[in-house]
Amino acid sequence: MTALSSVPKPSDDEGVPVSVRIRERIKAAQRRFHANDNIAEFIEPGELEALLDEVQAKMAGVLESLVIDTESDHNTRDTARRVAKMYLREVFKGRYVAEPDVTEFPNVERLNELMIVGPITVRSACSHHFCPIIGRLWVGVMPNEHSNLIGLSKYARLAEWIMSRPQIQEEAVTQVADLLQDKMQPDGLAIVMEADHFCMQWRGVRDMDSKMVNSVMRGSFLKDANLRREFLALLNSKKP
Repeated sequence: MTALSSVPKPSDDEGVPVSVRIRERIKAAQRRFHANDNIAEFIEPGELEALLDEVQAKMAGVLESLVIDTESDHNTRDTARRVAKMYLREVFKGRYVAEPDVTEFPNVERLNELMIVGPITVRSACSHHFCPIIGRLWVGVMPNEHSNLIGLSKYARLAEWIMSRPQIQEEAVTQVADLLQDKMQPDGLAIVMEADHFCMQWRGVRDMDSKMVNSVMRGSFLKDANLRREFLALLNSKKP
């Protein structure tokens, strides 16, 4: 009897796919988990590696359904693992890792002049077809004496964190704007993004010349037409 009682009981989670465990935590918290949401807070230590294994297994099933002989084809033998690593650790990592640390500095000199950062190269994938989105992003900031300032490279890090998820461009620029607005609390914030969408260039209409350009204007950029014109004129003067 003593020997039996010393045998560890199986965990309730044993045999449950890690994706199911993560999903149930998100649902219990009544949170959203859309393609462009970050879910890092619901992933426990060690689970990302287990999730990689799960994605690999399911990707192998996709290749099998595409009638690709991964056993004898040396080019695709390890493709399922490579694709799983690419999705979780690279192109969609913004879903699975926490927000990067960003040092914020007080506006000691009370700067209140227009600042423009860019172009920042951004890479993403469209939520509809998982085809690449590659483009450039510009940020305009009108700080005030209470604003926090961040280092130049941090704009790129924060933008990458947002863009490294399945996105549509209209929502992506809004997410970048929300994040910077929350961190800096400026009087005005402007975001402009110009990108190539491979879901148009690689498939569908296969138009190689079309780009999508959109913007978000907040605060003084929205209210002051002269400031908005100044920002757009400076931005256009820097474009090739």
